[in-house]
Amino acid sequence: MRSKEIDNLKKEIKLTKIQRSIVIGLILGDGHLETQDGGKTYRLKVEHSIKQKDYVDWLYVQLESLVASRPKLKMRNLGNKEYISYWFTTYSLGAFRFYAQKFYSNGKKIIPEIVSKLLDPLAMAIWFMDDGSFKSSRHRTFIIHTLGYSKQDLLKIKELFKKKFGIDIELHRQKVSKFRLYVFSRSAEKFRELVEPYIIPTLRYKLGEHMPKK
Repeated sequence: MRSKEIDNLKKEIKLTKIQRSIVIGLILGDGHLETQDGGKTYRLKVEHSIKQKDYVDWLYVQLESLVASRPKLKMRNLGNKEYISYWFTTYSLGAFRFYAQKFYSNGKKIIPEIVSKLLDPLAMAIWFMDDGSFKSSRHRTFIIHTLGYSKQDLLKIKELFKKKFGIDIELHRQKVSKFRLYVFSRSAEKFRELVEPYIIPTLRYKLGEHMPKK
């Protein structure tokens, strides 16, 4: 496809409702928006360990209309270990500008007030698949690892979870000024009911069902 045809195609692209929820979940999680033209358009980069290949492939299928090429492998050395990741990027789209303006401040991710209107069970499930985990067989509840956000931002999520979904969460301190979201045991089943329909089979261990094969 010629460059002009691609440019025309990108101008016509609109996100579906499902894609919008997935994008919100990815931005809250491990996804990253980046611009190459001073903020006119943005592209979304998705990258995970090769162990999460099935998840990246699933995301690619959901976002395929926004993506130019299939996921690729990337190899790099971290210390004495070789790290293999699996990734793809979307087209650079004006449709992503809204999310960049809301979820980034001076290049750093934030949680905007408008998240109360944007977060739905699918977006929550994507965020959980990106950054969530099962606490333990003893506690039988869930954690979302949110070390990149400020306490003030996470307090917005705490209030949102309670008001919109009836889920009680607490902020657990990690390090000096870093926090993670802890779902109280009394709300664990409600949280599970919300996200479970969207959790792909190979990530259901995050719900405490089984551990992944090594």
